[in-house]
Amino acid sequence: MEISSKENTHFFSNNTISPVDRSSFKSGSSASKEKQSCCGGIKLFLGALSFVYFAKALSGSYLKSTITQIERRFDIPSSLVGVIDGSFEIGNLLIIILVSYFGAKLHRPRIIGAGCLIMSAGTFLIAMPQFFMGRYRYERFPSTINSTVSLSPCLQDKSQTPLSALEKSQAKINAGCEKEAGSSMWIYVFLGNLLRGIGETPIQPLGIAYIDDYAVEENAALYIGCVQTVAIIGPIFGFLLGSLCAKLYVDIGFVDLDSVSISPKDVQWVGAWWLGYLIAGVISILAGIPFWFLPRHLPRPQGRKDSSTSSEHSKFIIEESKDQGTSSWQRARLAEMAKDFLPSLKSLFGNPVYILYLCASIIQFNSLIGMVTYKPKYIEQQYGQTSSKTNFVIGLINIPAVAFGIFSGGLIMKRFGVGVVGAAKLSLASSFLGYLLLLSLFAMGCGNSEVAGLTVPYHGAKPMSDHEQALFSECNSGCSCSRNDWDPICGEDGVTYVSPCLAGCRASNGTGKNTVFFNCSCVGASESSQSSSAVVGPCQKGKECPKMFLYFLVVSVITSYTLSVGGTPGYILLLSLPLDPEGSPCTANFSPLFVCSTHPAGIPAPVYFGVAIDTTCLKWGSKRCGGRGACRLYDSRALRYVYLGLTLVLGTVSIFFSVAVLWVLRKRSPPQDEILSANGDRGTCGTKSRKDHFINSDQLIQSTYWPEKETRL
Repeated sequence: MEISSKENTHFFSNNTISPVDRSSFKSGSSASKEKQSCCGGIKLFLGALSFVYFAKALSGSYLKSTITQIERRFDIPSSLVGVIDGSFEIGNLLIIILVSYFGAKLHRPRIIGAGCLIMSAGTFLIAMPQFFMGRYRYERFPSTINSTVSLSPCLQDKSQTPLSALEKSQAKINAGCEKEAGSSMWIYVFLGNLLRGIGETPIQPLGIAYIDDYAVEENAALYIGCVQTVAIIGPIFGFLLGSLCAKLYVDIGFVDLDSVSISPKDVQWVGAWWLGYLIAGVISILAGIPFWFLPRHLPRPQGRKDSSTSSEHSKFIIEESKDQGTSSWQRARLAEMAKDFLPSLKSLFGNPVYILYLCASIIQFNSLIGMVTYKPKYIEQQYGQTSSKTNFVIGLINIPAVAFGIFSGGLIMKRFGVGVVGAAKLSLASSFLGYLLLLSLFAMGCGNSEVAGLTVPYHGAKPMSDHEQALFSECNSGCSCSRNDWDPICGEDGVTYVSPCLAGCRASNGTGKNTVFFNCSCVGASESSQSSSAVVGPCQKGKECPKMFLYFLVVSVITSYTLSVGGTPGYILLLSLPLDPEGSPCTANFSPLFVCSTHPAGIPAPVYFGVAIDTTCLKWGSKRCGGRGACRLYDSRALRYVYLGLTLVLGTVSIFFSVAVLWVLRKRSPPQDEILSANGDRGTCGTKSRKDHFINSDQLIQSTYWPEKETRL
């Protein structure tokens, strides 16, 4: 049979013995040149793709770092910010099927380059509202109109304020209302993030497929590992960039910074959120340039050529009509795949392990995505930290812990030779221990800030359930105050007051951040203290908060590492899901279907997490033209229970599904590990799937355990 096969091959290739000998004589030099050309081209592509991975990871993580900044700048609730965050996944879903079908048939490097341009356009669009919606206005008492006129915060008699000043102030407010009445500038952020999702979709599958097609087989895994390593570095720089921009005032370069009377510790502070998007957009453009000059095809490695041509159909490929023969075979192959698709799909969804694992993954993704989206807000509100410090901590501590956890999971799998059941156990143990550690965070919170009329009553006043009515007391009854203002000051008694007027202050001295208020009738350590002073800005949280924040960081890092350890075992578990008795296709063939099923988890989770967080708000801001704005003060205790509780409930449900997966796997006899190793057919299928469908498998692990989602733990 071996001789016959060789004879057929020579006959159909129409080659004489002499040319074969000459080609054999030159095979050494030609193979060497081809190898050099292949290696040089694939390394250039590898470097370009690594830079793109860095760019898209940086822009994605930077968006997460600016969630609270966007909320304050556009004066919107957390639920609406969740809609903006979920628009990225919507963009992914819009074209993922088109990319999967048409991507391999077109010029893949140029499609990636076009995706980078779309991604950069979306990033620039996110920053555009900053240049069209005017300067940022925050609520602050105007202590002086000019050098000679001083205003009293407690306006007992409005005649003491010059009429011209009131008229000018009202005119400015009316002008602002006319400008903002028909504008919802946050829509541009929504559309920009949607474009980002569309632009990033082809980068991952087409890039990995290109490497898998043209890299030497033994180097493909190393190359893809290099790309993943660079992708992990991206979020670190993204959060550090967010930390830097959060320190800068939003209108830096447009206003005199000395006139800004709020500090980064104020809840009204908005950093230069737009600056980072401009930087990320430029990086995306630079990352896409090389792909426009890369070839559509590279020379295939000699080993990959030989291994890709099986003896079953090599005798039908004629050198003179190679294209026609290949096209005919591909059409026959596609027809066969289409015929078997629906039965295979039905068999797959009839697989209880697959369905249970799919449910566990979707619920767990909801838990993690919701948690990581609002983690910066939680740290800021719970522990009184600035946005800059929060982003710095997440980028420099949490992300390396996640990267080390993913690496440790793979190392454990290799070191101990963990099989399918072992992978399910390791993934379950990782989730269980991670959520158990998360449970301890309930005891590591801070109490509410002492805010008169909201969290604590005025001295001598009875507590009231209606927070708006509780803002008024006998000590400020003679003042003409508005309940909608938020201009916090810190009294010398350590209590924060919503505004100088509500604190009963009748005099002030200084300007901007140095303003000091005097004769504040509501400020005092006791009822007998009738006049005291206060300074601009809220008071610091309790003395126990810095210690609790340190404990939180330690547990958070350990939790991030523990949950990440289960990433690689979960991926291996999906690839090795058991086949039904009738022998349905390997699950790796359907990994894009799994990806499409888990992508929607990134859409609703930020929305309903945001809705739940909004229920814990104690004091809402007011828009200039009326209506509710962004939240100014949260109930710390309620926020902790809602944020951590919702995460734990979803995580617990996913653990129950994971237990069911393990139970079904162990129930089957013989064990699945033995089936995969003993059954030649199924072992062949598993090996073939992991090679022929490596792109789909990599796409899966990226979508499920990619740092942009999990590193924000």
